[in-house]
Amino acid sequence: MAPFEVLTAADVQLMQEVAQRVTAVRPDLLNSDATFGELAWNWGKGHAAEGAFWPRRLWFSGGEPVAWGWARLPHRVVRNDGSVKDVTDASLTYLVHPDHAGMIDEVIEWYEGVAVGTDRTVVPSAADGFALERWAAHGYRTDPASLGDTGDWTQLNERDLGELEHPVLPDGFRFRTADEAGAEAAVRAHVDAWAPSAYTAESYRGVRGTAPYRGDLHVLVEAPDGTMACSTIMWLDEANATAEFEPVGTHPDYRRRGLGRAMLLHGMHLAREAGAGHVTVACLGAPGHPAARGLFMSVGFRELSRDAPLIKPASAE
Repeated sequence: MAPFEVLTAADVQLMQEVAQRVTAVRPDLLNSDATFGELAWNWGKGHAAEGAFWPRRLWFSGGEPVAWGWARLPHRVVRNDGSVKDVTDASLTYLVHPDHAGMIDEVIEWYEGVAVGTDRTVVPSAADGFALERWAAHGYRTDPASLGDTGDWTQLNERDLGELEHPVLPDGFRFRTADEAGAEAAVRAHVDAWAPSAYTAESYRGVRGTAPYRGDLHVLVEAPDGTMACSTIMWLDEANATAEFEPVGTHPDYRRRGLGRAMLLHGMHLAREAGAGHVTVACLGAPGHPAARGLFMSVGFRELSRDAPLIKPASAE
């Protein structure tokens, strides 16, 4: 395995710069993990526990970052219920500005070096025909596990904020922000929605410490008994006047009551007040995962792009 540099908070901001410039010209080239908000969320929640397994590389032209790769190597994840998940393959999130598309071969060669000897996965955008050709030339093929009704590929959805419904909550429920509800409530809301989860108070401190995080755009719905029934964070990209929902989750005891729909609408009103004219959100796109996709479509989102999961077994080296 080649020596590598571990991803830092400063690196993430440079990577976000590339994401912002790609968003301005070809947003369909963004895979679901390479967006402005997703970079902040994934870095913030995981770097303290998993960051030692996160090699990175950045490429520059004229002093500006134009491409990057962020690999995740095999590691162990300990969840809050005591269960353990062993991640046995390597995965890559990357982005190359379309004006420098030829750098994709350098990204691939770097990834091959830091992940040598392991099964490797990567998720280019399905709209990036040139990159897909180059990955294929390096021996990557469609991941069989992603095919079929229960595949795990992701689609990115978008809508503008011109016309918005008024959100309606059931009696006794109310909207809160993380600034109002506090850190403990924000962490509990996420853990309840995504259990079993590796998310902790330390994870949330990391999220709060990212440059674009705003507690007034971290929205929760409080039930009459004080339970935080659902929550979402909006990541405002001021350069492109767009906001991204990530994550979006609801406590299992409060699903199918319209709370998530109301929260998204409320969040869109807040995003518009903050200066956004456009919003995005990602979800699993395969037919066997209709719940989140149906929720987002119900509030006006439509598909922008989708990921194309690829794999290269270690045995193919």
